[in-house]
Amino acid sequence: MSEPTLNYVLCPDASGGHRMAYWQWGNPNAGHVVLCVHGLTRQGRDFDVLAQALCAKAGDTIRVVCPDLAGRGKSDWLKDPMGYQIPNYAADMLVLLAQLQPTTLDWLGTSLGGLIGMVVAGQAALPAFAKIRRLVLNDVGPVIEWQALQRIGLYLGNTGQFASEQEAADALWMIASSFGPHTPAQWLALTRPMLKPLVGTPGALTLHYDPALALPFSALTLESAAQGEALLWQAYDQITARTLLIRGADSDLLSVATARAMTQRGPKARLVEFAGVGHAPTFIADDQVQTVSSFLLE
Repeated sequence: MSEPTLNYVLCPDASGGHRMAYWQWGNPNAGHVVLCVHGLTRQGRDFDVLAQALCAKAGDTIRVVCPDLAGRGKSDWLKDPMGYQIPNYAADMLVLLAQLQPTTLDWLGTSLGGLIGMVVAGQAALPAFAKIRRLVLNDVGPVIEWQALQRIGLYLGNTGQFASEQEAADALWMIASSFGPHTPAQWLALTRPMLKPLVGTPGALTLHYDPALALPFSALTLESAAQGEALLWQAYDQITARTLLIRGADSDLLSVATARAMTQRGPKARLVEFAGVGHAPTFIADDQVQTVSSFLLE
């Protein structure tokens, strides 16, 4: 399968609901679901290479589902941008899982997607279809380094205007070179799903996400971040899923100290670091794909 199918699920919210898109690879009837949840300004097509590799190895026994979180990709933008919060994303994922009805559920979350995964996996009273068997946390933990949040705040909400895909790819590389080495072709393939036509400007492109994502993010303070950390550690300590923690060795978001603490408490994650990568690995390099696929499929 060279292309996924695009599907939708209706999610409730205080403004009457929104439609969330998700990309599905593999056997649509397979009971084993690998749910891949992207980072803050990304979208579900980030996982194309990994999804194809998983399906190639597992055959008809698996489906890989990659949602576009609300406000991104093909999903609706929220009427109230203050709804772009982790508890609401987690609620949307439970609605999606109720539609998918997996018999075996694994979760891979990059950055924000990992935080959502921790919140879901840390809940005790969940229906069987939402019980996570194996959890992959990609360069994220309960403690988010403040300097990384400040770095993200410099570009979040600036969706830009580009004359071509290549111009957009060059601009995105300026803020995302920490993803690690990519060939020009790999980076262009990662960039294409990040773009959409700019309304009112024929031929121009812009980034896919709602610029209002920046509003709740800008409301973060050191105090509120500390409160969030306490809640995330509480969730992490309740996780029973077998857990793999991926860290870019040069990450400014997931510190060495936090990663080590995650190997010693809660699910006692197994830690794998990738040299030459910061925040966050993209699961395009062969060694990254092999690490995740062997953990999920062994």
